[in-house]
Amino acid sequence: MAKLSNPLTPSGYEWKFSTVGGVTRVNVETGADIEHLDELDKKLWTVLSCPVNGLEFDARTLTLMDSDKDGKIRVHEVVAASQWLRQVMMDLEDLFEGNDYISFSGINQVSDEGKQVLAAARLILDKLGSDKKSISLQDVHDYMAVYEEKCRAEYKAAEGEPYEPPYGDGSDAAEAAVNAVRAKVADWFMRCRLVQFDEEASPVLDVQVDKIAAISANNLSESVAQIADYPLARPNKEALLPLQNGVNPAWQGAIAALVAAIPELQDKETMSEDEWNAVVVKVDAYSAWKAAGEAAMNEAIAAQLAEQSAAIEPVERLLLYCRDYVRLLHNYVVMRDFYRRDEDCLAMFQAGKLFIDQRQCDLCIRVSDMPKQLASAGKSGLYLLYCHCVSKSGGAQMDIVAAITDGETGDLHEGRNAIFYDRSGQDWDATVTKIVDNPISVRQAFWSPYRKFGNWITDKITKNAAEKESKQFDEMTSKADTASSNLAAKPADAPADAAAAKKAMPFDIAKFAGIFAAIGLALGAIGAALAALGGFVTDKWYNIILLLAAVVILISGPSMLLAWLKLRRRNLGPVLNANGWAINSKIKVNTTFGATLTSLAKYPKIVMNDPFADKKMAWWKKCLIWLAVLAVAFLLVFRFTQHRWVWQPKPVAVTEEVVSAEASAAEAPVAEAPAAVEAPAEEPAQE
Repeated sequence: MAKLSNPLTPSGYEWKFSTVGGVTRVNVETGADIEHLDELDKKLWTVLSCPVNGLEFDARTLTLMDSDKDGKIRVHEVVAASQWLRQVMMDLEDLFEGNDYISFSGINQVSDEGKQVLAAARLILDKLGSDKKSISLQDVHDYMAVYEEKCRAEYKAAEGEPYEPPYGDGSDAAEAAVNAVRAKVADWFMRCRLVQFDEEASPVLDVQVDKIAAISANNLSESVAQIADYPLARPNKEALLPLQNGVNPAWQGAIAALVAAIPELQDKETMSEDEWNAVVVKVDAYSAWKAAGEAAMNEAIAAQLAEQSAAIEPVERLLLYCRDYVRLLHNYVVMRDFYRRDEDCLAMFQAGKLFIDQRQCDLCIRVSDMPKQLASAGKSGLYLLYCHCVSKSGGAQMDIVAAITDGETGDLHEGRNAIFYDRSGQDWDATVTKIVDNPISVRQAFWSPYRKFGNWITDKITKNAAEKESKQFDEMTSKADTASSNLAAKPADAPADAAAAKKAMPFDIAKFAGIFAAIGLALGAIGAALAALGGFVTDKWYNIILLLAAVVILISGPSMLLAWLKLRRRNLGPVLNANGWAINSKIKVNTTFGATLTSLAKYPKIVMNDPFADKKMAWWKKCLIWLAVLAVAFLLVFRFTQHRWVWQPKPVAVTEEVVSAEASAAEAPVAEAPAAVEAPAEEPAQE
């Protein structure tokens, strides 16, 4: 990594530069660099703004840094943080250690900002009963937890006339017992009202015997869920719910808990609807009081916590900056974390790893705006997979984009399932929803034209065959229906109709005319190319091989050239821009670096007898096939170049005597041919 120095800034500070990811960037490696960050020209920053949310970075740190609360971290806010740290800390070199604690000796006790931080730190430790000479982020969290408990206790003690729960200390148990059977009891009383309305409806409102018969052969102890769907008890026109005997076995435990929790039900054999409604009113009033009290208490405590958090915020800000500020600079100014490929410290936009098609994709980014992604991501030159992910544990959902930077396209297609692991190790079910197709490598681009042409021919043949099969089936069923109708109407014509139905369908060559025409055009184009190159073919046998190589280059060359140009320009910037970033410099992903972002599966060579493996072709058969292919290729070359491979005899040297003799023979006058003798006229025949 080459390092350069630039001219001095107006203050006399000299910045150091290095090449990171094929682009020259500013180094931020010392406390002096952070101290003079306000002098760095904005044109030299890699990033001009980034979002607060949706990153693998502590959102609290970014929230404290976001001074205008617009959800973006801009250059001036990063610079303001460096200036505040310069006033609070004794030595900015301590920031590069990334610790979430600081000793009192490291705090500037002269500046007003430093004094404020030190006072708040001592207050926290005093409340925790600690006499340490340093403070950590955990101390701040512990203090806020203790303060919250204190606020709750004070709030409860300051309440006015206390509310008397309906069942004393057992009110919570009574509330839980009533809620457990509330819906089932209400259903039972409604059935009783219907019986009172029409007593003949009682059998259909009771448990159905056939339902019990359907499960009677099973182990009924394992059919509790089905039994629980039956009525709570047998409906009766008196509408008295039994509390001891006659209760659905699946609900006996819940009814027993209800009786135990409600004192007025403990000595009763049955319960009327009025008694039940009286219990429900008491429990609902208690639930409403608890909800209102909790809401009021939480609101009051939240206000107190916010006030106290603002009082100790300078300490929290300093500790968060000590831990996260340098890492932010490495992702903001230099983009160092992305290019150094450290598993313990990835870039703040890398969301995790996607496993798909025997490969691991390390460049995965959360998608915040899918329409913007689809509009601009193609400009990156990367082969991108957009996936919808669903958490297996919590059911949360999100969209990600993964870059494929090595290997072949393989069996990647929309709708394919994969597994995504986020930075915390939680696994998500991922489904490919969109693919942005760009070259992955020059090797893949070489085979791309042949693969696409082969897939096109296969798809066409499959489609036409399917259409023909469908049409034949429709015609066959239609004729069968017609024959059946005719047979019913005219029995005498049955043999003729049957014979017509059995007549074979003729092969419709027109269905495949389009495919044949397309293949003919392709072969014609190849033949035209061979004919154009045929003038360079001589009688030397190796020139035919050169011609074949030229044809291969003619087919694969444009694809390879285009892939090479795109691979040189692959840039992650458009993907991040679509996520709300303002990228100021290119974030290149060249072939060498891209190979580290996608890991391919590697298997050892295993020699064993697999009884279910496909039988391999013998080597001599492969040789014969290759020889046949080469022979066909040679014939094609001769056909389109109009050459014949014949051996010419070695030319004989011509002497001067022979030449002169031939010249004399050429100059000698040609003897005139004798005149033709006319045949005598025939005499008339004698009579």
